Amino acid sequence: MKIIRKKVLVTGGAGFVGSHLCERLLNDGHEVFCLDNFFTGQKQNVIHLLSNPFFELIRHDVTMPFFIEADEIYNLACPASPIHYQYNPIKTMKTSVMGAVNMLGLAKRINAKILQASTSEVYGNPLVHPQPESYWGNVNPIGERSCYDEGKRAAETLFMDYNKQNNVSIKIIRIFNTYGPRMHPDDGRVVSNFIVQALKNQDITVYGKGEQTRSFQYVDDLVEGMIKMMDAPTSFTGPVNIGNPHEFTIMELAKKVIELTGSNSKIIYEPLPSDDPMMRKPDIELSKKELDWEPKINLDEGLAKTIAYFKSII
Repeated sequence: MKIIRKKVLVTGGAGFVGSHLCERLLNDGHEVFCLDNFFTGQKQNVIHLLSNPFFELIRHDVTMPFFIEADEIYNLACPASPIHYQYNPIKTMKTSVMGAVNMLGLAKRINAKILQASTSEVYGNPLVHPQPESYWGNVNPIGERSCYDEGKRAAETLFMDYNKQNNVSIKIIRIFNTYGPRMHPDDGRVVSNFIVQALKNQDITVYGKGEQTRSFQYVDDLVEGMIKMMDAPTSFTGPVNIGNPHEFTIMELAKKVIELTGSNSKIIYEPLPSDDPMMRKPDIELSKKELDWEPKINLDEGLAKTIAYFKSII
């Protein structure tokens, strides 16, 4: 069967998730334009792709207009960890909102399909558990995390309105906690924090009593979900949850990381950050029905691969 080589633009393509997506698209036989301003993305994540003649790395900030010919656009550009998105909250909001406007304008101009990497953070600190796509969320509009949560919510609004008003072919996915190789060791996310602390035999920092829950999905499962969503019929715009429904407490994760690394780390407790969600678990019935997608990689297997990566860079 002859592969149709599509031209695909990935914004935030040198980031943790973006670099895995670029790699997969190249392996699937497509031409990839990787756009990144390197605020949190790293050249190191895509350096192994630079020798591929169908890969192009472009330094650009999505808050500024960009012009290119492409068949598909994956809009991933935005800092995704609290440490990074709270460092410059105005810039974070501008990246989500102006980035969406610029990429939607491009998609409209060149008649490209465009996928928005939204987030489970649109549900805020949820009052419904697990969270289905029909839930509107419980979000503080003026809190520490608002720049990210509300920026992503506004981007979803823009995507839906460009679809209704301008007939742009859109896709929206809501990504739940994702981990894997190429996570930034200092990004402040719980999986990378615990692994780095455990490998260095440092105290493992748990916030509150560690009773808050998260659902962790391995990056390869997410990339598969993204591609299935992009390839789904045009009529299915989403939003659709892409996440792993197996729920763990933060304390369970800490103990699992200590066990898998063989670490001597002790667990210490710090006060809970403001607006930190107490529960997070996706309802994935819609992705199973519309995309025939559900995660395949369990936490032990994914953590083993992630620990091996962090061992190689620490």
